[in-house]
Amino acid sequence: MSIQRVKSKWAKTKIMLRSDYLRQFMPVTKLFDRTNLRTMLNEYGMVYFKPINGTFGKGVTRIERTTTPSLGYRYQLDTKIMFFSSFDQLYHRLLKQKRGRSHIVQKGIHLLRHQKRRFDIRVMVQKNPRNEWEATGIIGRLAHPAKIVTNYHSGGTPMAIERLMSDHASSSELAAFKNRLRKLSITIANNLEASYPHLKEIGVDIAIDAKLHPWILEVNTLPDPFIFRKLPDQSVFHKIYRYAVAYGRFKKRSRRP
Repeated sequence: MSIQRVKSKWAKTKIMLRSDYLRQFMPVTKLFDRTNLRTMLNEYGMVYFKPINGTFGKGVTRIERTTTPSLGYRYQLDTKIMFFSSFDQLYHRLLKQKRGRSHIVQKGIHLLRHQKRRFDIRVMVQKNPRNEWEATGIIGRLAHPAKIVTNYHSGGTPMAIERLMSDHASSSELAAFKNRLRKLSITIANNLEASYPHLKEIGVDIAIDAKLHPWILEVNTLPDPFIFRKLPDQSVFHKIYRYAVAYGRFKKRSRRP
């Protein structure tokens, strides 16, 4: 039986929004159109513009209202920064950029920083050999200094959460926080499995704000297990890989005679 994948960010978002528990951890997310973009910029000041079926952070754009009227709106895609003096100019730029593909607009979360660089958290959740969901790994992703996304494929640096959170939480606070992230991520997996019964693994991308509140940015159904090789504790990756072999993502390596 093949492992199920779900590309649409919007489809996954709609499922999670049905849960009262998960809703408190979800930034406001709406389908992109002129009204939603304007309303959310006016209300939140910063939003992210994302392709519904995008991967590796490609096409993710941050848009902010500036405090200088002549500059209007600040736009950043990858390392490209532009300013638009009017909403109409911004909107038409996004229309041109989307090329007929569906996009979402998501309330921007101001991420915590480590050495002035933004970071978020990836939690790996997998079906274990008992066919139960288990949070098998937690890792931080430190953004490239000039970019807005934290993805490894976009120049981000995988790093132990203990190192990234050292300025923000004590060791005891961090232990409790990691347990909270595990519970949250397993709940996401159970919710998605109800609609997609052949899921075997998910990667949950979580932003943390200044109050240490976790925010679900995205859920990936084809998560990269190899970033966990960057952790000092290699046993984390070995477990992730072992589980992935068990449910058929990777073939078992044959031992040399």
